[in-house]
Amino acid sequence: MTPDVAGLERQARGRLSPEIYDFYAGGAGREATLRANPQAWEQVQFLPHVLRDVSAVDTSVQLASPLGLRLRTPVAVAPVAFQQLAHPGGEVASAAGAARAGALYVLSTRSSCRIEDVGAAVAAAGGSWWFQVYLMRDRELTAGLVRRAAAAGAAALVLTADTAVVGRKARASQHDVVTDDHFRVNLGPLADLSAARHAADVGLGDIGWLGEISGLPVVVKGVLRPDDAAACAAAGAAAVIVSNHGGRQLDRSVPSAVALPAVAAALPGQACVDGGLRTGGDVLAALALGAQLAFLGRPVLWALACGGADGVQALLDGVTDDLAHQMALAGVTSAAGAPGIRAAP
Repeated sequence: MTPDVAGLERQARGRLSPEIYDFYAGGAGREATLRANPQAWEQVQFLPHVLRDVSAVDTSVQLASPLGLRLRTPVAVAPVAFQQLAHPGGEVASAAGAARAGALYVLSTRSSCRIEDVGAAVAAAGGSWWFQVYLMRDRELTAGLVRRAAAAGAAALVLTADTAVVGRKARASQHDVVTDDHFRVNLGPLADLSAARHAADVGLGDIGWLGEISGLPVVVKGVLRPDDAAACAAAGAAAVIVSNHGGRQLDRSVPSAVALPAVAAALPGQACVDGGLRTGGDVLAALALGAQLAFLGRPVLWALACGGADGVQALLDGVTDDLAHQMALAGVTSAAGAPGIRAAP
């Protein structure tokens, strides 16, 4: 069955304080991009095949080298900060649920659980994970976290590229719910937390630097333009994630579904996407537009708040099951066949 993400959100809203709900749910500016993201996926139309044998539908995906992962599903978990605000198990619980569902998990730099504990939870469930990187003003703080993530089993780094300046959210102030102790979970007893703020001088050269200090492939998240995607690849990025940060950065940025086709055409086989995906049909649309993976953010938080690790697993299993059903209806038996059902704009 298709998971009821709207119902999960209503339940989560009832469990969370208004401040914490708004911290997660809110967007930047007047939230135009936040509203546009899910609507754009609904505008993607299919041209389904008929008289195709769909008795065996395979949702698994194989990522190209150097990422090289084989995953049971293209449904993946986007990095979201401070998940213990939603559930006591925090990132450890959501990572365990994702791993049990066969879904790739991306851990935020702003994790409220220790990197090593999350890595152990994923390993215990036989899963795979990447580590999301915010470059901080003190680059040695970033380097320390990256080296720890590599040692804990991260298979790649995800450099978030759209946060040199943090977008202003009308609905929520981070300082209402996030304490200094949340930042110090992985950063340690810093005397001056301003050193951990986002660096404004991030550049293409940082892709190579992260790869050098970690020995891991680097994926760049927050790309909306094909020229930027090409520049990232030329600088050494293994892939890009088409993203407008869930509508939390520059308001009125183009919806991810609108930006994806041009980026995927510029980097065939190296584009992923997040932003507003809710159903297996949305994931099929992402595959049809050229994405290799489709990342869910807020829906995973709502599932975590309502059911911990089991809730996250149930959500991801449900979206994957819905994807398989939609693929059969479209006459597609593998993720590789999805681009063939894309209807022209």
